Amino acid sequence: MTSASKGSARGTRSASQSGGRSTTRSTTRPTTRSTSRSASPAATRAAARTRTLEIDPLIDDPATRIVVCCGSGGVGKTTTAAALALRAAERGRDVVVLTIDPARRLAQSMGLTELDNTPRQVAGVDETKGGSLHAMMLDMKRTFDEIVEQHADGERARQILENPFYQSLSSSFAGTQEYMAMEKLGQLHAGGTWDLIVVDTPPSRSALDFLDAPQRLGSFLDGRLIRILSAPAKVGGRGALKFLSAGMGLMTGALSKVVGTHLLTDIQTFVAALDTTFGGFRKRADATYKLLQAHGTAFLVVAAPEKDALREAAYFVERLDAEAMPLAGLVLNRVHETAAGQLSAERSAAAAETLLEEALELDADPDADVDVDPDLDPDADPDLAPDDSAPEDTDTDTHTDPDTDSDIAPDADSGDPAASGGHVSEPGADGPSAEDLRLVAGLLTLHAERLRMIGREERVRTRFTSIHPDVPLVEVPALPGDVHDLDGLRTIGRHLG
Repeated sequence: MTSASKGSARGTRSASQSGGRSTTRSTTRPTTRSTSRSASPAATRAAARTRTLEIDPLIDDPATRIVVCCGSGGVGKTTTAAALALRAAERGRDVVVLTIDPARRLAQSMGLTELDNTPRQVAGVDETKGGSLHAMMLDMKRTFDEIVEQHADGERARQILENPFYQSLSSSFAGTQEYMAMEKLGQLHAGGTWDLIVVDTPPSRSALDFLDAPQRLGSFLDGRLIRILSAPAKVGGRGALKFLSAGMGLMTGALSKVVGTHLLTDIQTFVAALDTTFGGFRKRADATYKLLQAHGTAFLVVAAPEKDALREAAYFVERLDAEAMPLAGLVLNRVHETAAGQLSAERSAAAAETLLEEALELDADPDADVDVDPDLDPDADPDLAPDDSAPEDTDTDTHTDPDTDSDIAPDADSGDPAASGGHVSEPGADGPSAEDLRLVAGLLTLHAERLRMIGREERVRTRFTSIHPDVPLVEVPALPGDVHDLDGLRTIGRHLG
């Protein structure tokens, strides 16, 4: 075996030993993140300066009444909101989680068949500490209907609900969803049933559109067209109507040609009831806006360690600061880790290349003997022999990817089929087979790619923390698969806490 082969074999054995130790890692969130040796000194210093976001003190504080999770799409924001709500409930809070995201992942992860505008209790929650968990999804049209029914008498409410213009406005008008989110949040807070409300917002930058909802809807209601259409109703009296009839007739005649007579009639009918029914819209929205700025509200920005996601996170942080909204910190999801950082990406790639060359040599001459490095022979070096006194490691770390570094380099000559992908070397073979070499080379290649990914994640993270050094941060490691039940949410919650 060449010297390069010997070096690669030593690197392989080192990775295998490191991987074996990683399976006993605690399920609690690590205080430091394992990175490759290639991490720059600047990245290390930036990581040391970053403040740690502690979620448990935040949700345990009875003064915390509202937590808003915002972030771009595909970063685990809905899962984070659900995990945070579940952890708070099992620590003694009465929690309701409100999702504005139209996706159904929240209901599925909580074992509910569906979510609607009514809070539904989540089964399977540990309520021994006196907490509870309810979940609901915003139905903006139903919330709009509830406002009409609450602020109008029976006949007027029927006329409005059956009005085609209202039906269109309540289901598709720009900003309606965000405004209804403000209304529902205000209703939940005023009801006093829950002492903690967790809000899961829509993806992308529209997640903060509800901050603009009062102004947008107010601009619409105060618009010139609405004021003109509502002028006859506001002035009142037959004389006033006669006075305005000439000008209104000319204007409405022109509008009828553009938008149609029926639509214009529907708009005028809707506007006639505007003041009496919707007069409190802006007032209530302004009250909810002030509630979001008040002590007891906390915003969590959720992101992934990717350039685009952290760029969006920076936008959220800056926008919240401009709006004087209380930012609790950043949740960085799906962070990759390794417990074998001492085996660098360069060494892994070089060892993999060497092993593949040896596999090709064996393919060309199957009868060729492969010399075993005496330094790696257990009979020659007792320090390399298996430690019979060490307890068998049966614990499986559920917080790493399937290609985690604990499986980087199985012991190809251990005789265990699982250690070589199901292949067992022929009895009496002097060394590993070509298939064994390819297997180890493939795992070393995966390890190298993983370390490069960790390096990229560390760079974008450092760039964000250097721009926003005062934003506390908590990292959640990448999990083997999607979270789809309460146990998965509890795992996320432990990392958050």
